[in-house]
Amino acid sequence: MGIIVQKFGGTSVANAEKIRVAARRAIRAQQNGNQVVMVVSAMGHQTDHLVDLAKQITDDPAGREMDMLLSTGEQVSVALMAMAIHSLGAEAVSLTGAQIGIRTDSSHTKARIQSISTDRMKKLLDDGKIVIAAGFQGIDEDFNITTLGRGGSDTTAVALAAVLHADACEIYTDVDGVFTTDPRLVAEARKLDRVSHDEILELASLGAGVMHSRSIEFGKKFNVPIHVRNSQSFSDEPGTVIGSESESADRAVSGAALTKNEAQITIAGVPDQPGVSYAVFSKLAAVNVAVDMIVQNAGADGTADISFTVLEDDLPKALAASKKAADELRAQSVLHDASLSKVSIVGLGMATQTGVADRMFRALADEGINLEAITTSEIKVSALVKRDQALAALRAVHNEFELDLPPQDRVKFGEAASAAGRRTADAVDIVSRLQRMEDLAIESVSLDESQAEMTLFDVPDRPGISARIFEAIASENILVDMIVQSIGRDGLADISFTVPRKSVADARRVLTNLSKELGGEVRDVPAVAILTVKGIGIRSHTGVGLRMFKALAEAKINVDLVSTSEIRVNVVVGADKGAAGLAALKNAFADVLG
Repeated sequence: MGIIVQKFGGTSVANAEKIRVAARRAIRAQQNGNQVVMVVSAMGHQTDHLVDLAKQITDDPAGREMDMLLSTGEQVSVALMAMAIHSLGAEAVSLTGAQIGIRTDSSHTKARIQSISTDRMKKLLDDGKIVIAAGFQGIDEDFNITTLGRGGSDTTAVALAAVLHADACEIYTDVDGVFTTDPRLVAEARKLDRVSHDEILELASLGAGVMHSRSIEFGKKFNVPIHVRNSQSFSDEPGTVIGSESESADRAVSGAALTKNEAQITIAGVPDQPGVSYAVFSKLAAVNVAVDMIVQNAGADGTADISFTVLEDDLPKALAASKKAADELRAQSVLHDASLSKVSIVGLGMATQTGVADRMFRALADEGINLEAITTSEIKVSALVKRDQALAALRAVHNEFELDLPPQDRVKFGEAASAAGRRTADAVDIVSRLQRMEDLAIESVSLDESQAEMTLFDVPDRPGISARIFEAIASENILVDMIVQSIGRDGLADISFTVPRKSVADARRVLTNLSKELGGEVRDVPAVAILTVKGIGIRSHTGVGLRMFKALAEAKINVDLVSTSEIRVNVVVGADKGAAGLAALKNAFADVLG
């Protein structure tokens, strides 16, 4: 007999009738021979109502008491769901997070799961009962109620599926699944049949924000297939399966995303020497500012620029911290722009297919959209654009990669094998991995010594320049790895990228010819080292980049380029510093390196 975990969000249990619909779905799953665990959120808008009540009492409620208050929303839902199941002739037991045995740390309002006891749930399931678990909550070592923060019920569901070795984790929501982009912004957005954990982690804003990144991190870490389905549909359509494989192997791009409210800060003219990145980002970490894109350009004349983006709401305190860092480093200036958005494309196929970035850049150039900054990873290309052009940018890239069309080669659904693999895995290993479940997990710290660095300094900062450069590079069949375009200043920008060392001469020739057309100065470094930290939780655990920069600073290793994404941080260092940098990073992440 298999186990199925079904999670119902707030809109799916918003009233009595919807609760009965969810109850019937769980009973049907049980009648089909499964043991069923339901994870239920607070009824629609109930959490918002409780937050409003707290604000009427005080502007600064204690975190512990907010958790005590907010946890009641889920307790109402699970009790009503149990009543609905009883009324339909089946047996059910509702449990709070504490009654289940979900242990968390003590970070109130944003706690992380440490461990989950399965004894009580398994006994109830073996007794023929449907277990109804309150999502979003747990208990710390002092028996204080804690809540898991935004997306907490999704995280509860995937975590329970992991510890119970469930055959499936079904997320019921008010949309049909995960889309190639947000269907509210692009009418042609298409529902994906299958998408990988990595793609969803990179596309944090994919679709309508159906799943939160922490739950996807759990899914990837414990190999849990996640089925996103419409709770109001009476069919058994699978919706979208989030798992180890992508929908198709015949295309480079699976989805596109837009992050609207980005603000950019540039610290211009910092010394091009070891420790500078750490000096900057330690100041931001001290005021709890989460950094998104980081772009550090190639140094010139002994100085470099460090640019990064933050949420617009964090701009005031991020600016204050940046100015403090700039003063200590004797930087030239601190610039900022609060009118930007980030458009991204993602796909596992990017790792093996060429010519993706230049197609994106050309599509944006044809719409007259200038790229304010560029950063890339193995499966993602992101560009900053002006906010008033953001929607046009998203639609342009969605159209360019024909994401509205279904793939020609679908990968067959094969998650049953994955589930069987989990059930037969070594028990000791599983128990070990489930301890401190939500801790940062670094998959790899790696060194690539096959690359060279190319830079075209002071090119015009206008639409089409990046497209022109990378179309010329692609026409010579030169493979490009990292791309970093700095924030433009005085109408000029710098574009750096890495290529295989054997391609330096060809790349130099292309850039030299382009410089005659575009202006600017060409510089190449025939041998560099790329250090990469990749892992699960890089997005939701702040301080990964900071730990990386600190380790390199202590080893007196200068960082030439920085490129970031949701699941990896890449830095370029001198070729002679690669081995030392790798050792420093492995030591820095030894406690979380898998």
